[in-house]
Amino acid sequence: MRRPRSLFLITLMAATASGIGPAPSQITASVPNLSGVWVHTSITGFEPLASGPTSLRNLSRRGVTSDNRQLVGDYHNPILKADAAEIVRKHGEMSLAGVGYPTPRNQCWPGGIPFVFTTTAIQVLQQPAEITFLYYEDHEIRHVRMNQPHPKTVMPSWYGDSVGHFEGDTLVIDTVGIKVGPYAMLDWYGTPHTPALHVVERYRLLDYERAKEGLERDAKENFQVQLDTIDPNYRGKHLQLQFTVDDAGAFTTPWSATMTYRPQVTEWEESICAENPHKFGTEKDVSIPTAAKSDF
Repeated sequence: MRRPRSLFLITLMAATASGIGPAPSQITASVPNLSGVWVHTSITGFEPLASGPTSLRNLSRRGVTSDNRQLVGDYHNPILKADAAEIVRKHGEMSLAGVGYPTPRNQCWPGGIPFVFTTTAIQVLQQPAEITFLYYEDHEIRHVRMNQPHPKTVMPSWYGDSVGHFEGDTLVIDTVGIKVGPYAMLDWYGTPHTPALHVVERYRLLDYERAKEGLERDAKENFQVQLDTIDPNYRGKHLQLQFTVDDAGAFTTPWSATMTYRPQVTEWEESICAENPHKFGTEKDVSIPTAAKSDF
């Protein structure tokens, strides 16, 4: 469900005013300000690199791009260990048979890292001590502590423990301790992960000419959506995320992919999953997260 400026947006505005949001006067000239709303107008996956170990492509095509109606991950991708490849293959068989399988997105569960990167828009709220990421679908929020180490003991959580720092013009985020939940997967194809998952993200502002290669890889692989949220003639700064996944329990080697974002020119809208937990024929009803007792 999508709504224009609602209680969620009002809450974000209040949060910004209270110090969660960007404070340009506190951001030095040597550190780029990544704050803003950035949109990635495609589904269903990451932007696979042109060469080297990279993310899965969809074997089911809709013309030249991924068919978002059939999610058949390339289980032949050499990054996958045998057990992981078999899990991806089984998910693909279900999708080809017209049976929807549960994912964090359709089950209204936290997406985790890097699954949450597949959302179509993000808002970045930058402060010197913390950077907050707001993800368009289902109120997912993530906090990155700046210039701090991981604790000696990390309690697993949906988004893990994320610490960041700048290397020149690049924001580098290191995340460990990502929880393995009932619908845990790295992408829409059911690719699994283990508690050993380690993700490193690198965010940079790029001129259009440098960002164009990523946009072209995205358009070649992924089905384009929500094109009304961007200016197709925009030639200014783009935000690109390059991330590397390392998990010896699921993969034969570390692998990388990108997400290339453009500024959003429309209002940030609310997208709620849990308001309608009922599916219609091909999938089970959404299993909304519950707890037997409070976490605090």
